[in-house]
Amino acid sequence: MSDQNPALTPISQLGEFGLIHQLTSNIRLKNAATILGAGDDAAILQPTAGKQLVVSTDVLVEGIHFDISYTPLTHLGYKAVSVNVSDIAAMNAEPKQITVSLAISSKYTVEAMEELYRGILSACTHYGVDLIGGDTTASPSGLFISITAIGEGDPATLIKRNTAQKGDLICVTGDLGGAFLGLNLLEREKRIFRESPEVQPDFGGNDYLLQRQLKPEARTDMRAIFETLGILPTAMIDVSDGLASELLHICTQSTLGCKVYEDKFPIDPTAIRIAAEFNIDVNVAVMNGGEDYELLFTVPQTAFDKLKNHPDISIIGHMTDASEGCMLISRGSQAFEIQAQGWQHFGKAPSA
Repeated sequence: MSDQNPALTPISQLGEFGLIHQLTSNIRLKNAATILGAGDDAAILQPTAGKQLVVSTDVLVEGIHFDISYTPLTHLGYKAVSVNVSDIAAMNAEPKQITVSLAISSKYTVEAMEELYRGILSACTHYGVDLIGGDTTASPSGLFISITAIGEGDPATLIKRNTAQKGDLICVTGDLGGAFLGLNLLEREKRIFRESPEVQPDFGGNDYLLQRQLKPEARTDMRAIFETLGILPTAMIDVSDGLASELLHICTQSTLGCKVYEDKFPIDPTAIRIAAEFNIDVNVAVMNGGEDYELLFTVPQTAFDKLKNHPDISIIGHMTDASEGCMLISRGSQAFEIQAQGWQHFGKAPSA
């Protein structure tokens, strides 16, 4: 009879280098620009001629960015890659490589880290990126994941936040607010389980919102869509901290104002239903929820006809003179000043 509860392997049994070998031995390089990957003192990259490198780093901290009690480690690994690749997509660049650094507490086993890496490598395959190195060390408490993403793009088509123009249309991909409401579902079931451990979690019919929170997808597809449509955004940012925060980033860095319209927000019907169940204004979830990882971008008004019927792009407003401020126009035509109230690091507004 097989052992239903096999013994788990403490990381100390393998040591740092043994763990690294265990986690990276099956890596296969895909990009011609990756000359040497993990295993040496440093990776060697050869950017494509005429392209520029784009580099971004994010850190995920247990208890701050994720709760291991309801986050499968494979999903966490996948999400850790997605949130970094999303930054590359927001520059209209193509992701090519990542590095992964972990600080691991003693409560985690080798098998747990293999599960995390299954998610990381699955995301690498999905996005076509190479894992080329990183680091591991001990943590006195919890798990820390730091990923650096490297991409490349044509200098003429890389997109920044500070280049929006007055009159530009404001657009967003996909739908918004779902990740925040998925988090609310997970937190509710966690509270119920703590009070009544015999009660099984009830997520019936809400798989989409859970996926938005636990396993988001970076919009790497938009670069090809823009090319097919024959448009190039004037400014772009990914929606990680909530729509309000990202609008203010573009407005501040482009020295402009904006008007966005509540009735134009793309919201999934499931999100509307769950927001009502939680007695949450769904537009608050859109503006301040965060973690949707859609792309917010601006385009000249001449692009309207190319975008107006696209099923995955919504036009939600336009850029204005800075003197007009950053305003949300309600369904009742009232104007409210936009304020970022989403994710805040160290108790302050999110940094750029």
